[in-house]
Amino acid sequence: MHFIPEALDNYVVNHSENEPELLQQLTRETYQKILQPRMLSGHYQGRLLSMISKLVNPKNILEIGTYTGYSALCLAEGMQDSGVLHTIDVNEELVDFQRKYFDKSDYGQRIFQHLGDALQIIPELDATFDLVFIDADKENYSNYFNMIIDKLNVGGIILSDNVLWSGKVIEELKADDTSTKALLEYNTLLKEDTRVETVMLPIRDGLTISRKL
Repeated sequence: MHFIPEALDNYVVNHSENEPELLQQLTRETYQKILQPRMLSGHYQGRLLSMISKLVNPKNILEIGTYTGYSALCLAEGMQDSGVLHTIDVNEELVDFQRKYFDKSDYGQRIFQHLGDALQIIPELDATFDLVFIDADKENYSNYFNMIIDKLNVGGIILSDNVLWSGKVIEELKADDTSTKALLEYNTLLKEDTRVETVMLPIRDGLTISRKL
């Protein structure tokens, strides 16, 4: 997932903001105990998510795909004092792990966990959002977008992770590769939908920033 030489990538990370101690602890425990730890946003992307959130200064944040809670904590750093973050995941086994770290942070009481299918949960959320982070099953990215666009405030931001999918988006598509097919369709949707303006960043596995017009 590195698109520049490793030495240069290390330089970039070393000259970006330090990773908070709580997130270092979360990372260590994720690698020790949880399957697929590479799903973590990680130090550099986490600091980018934090910076974007601080620039947006959202009142309400929606995250689709919690994993162990790393990205949620990064996004929460930019919330308004009265703001809340809703995060959705299907993995029941990670709920207590997430909550432990949420409660260790300054934002625990303002982070609300939702367990289940995001396509069923999102319509039930009685809120509009200033910032949305999509990092869940790739096959439903377009469905998530279509479901949240009307809940996104004008000027609100959608962040979409893994949009380069380890470079598979420019390789020959295999017939059974539903994830890559879905991402190709999603990337085209973001480019062509007139309700948003979009910039794709070649950061880690690809991160797209879309702003609602």
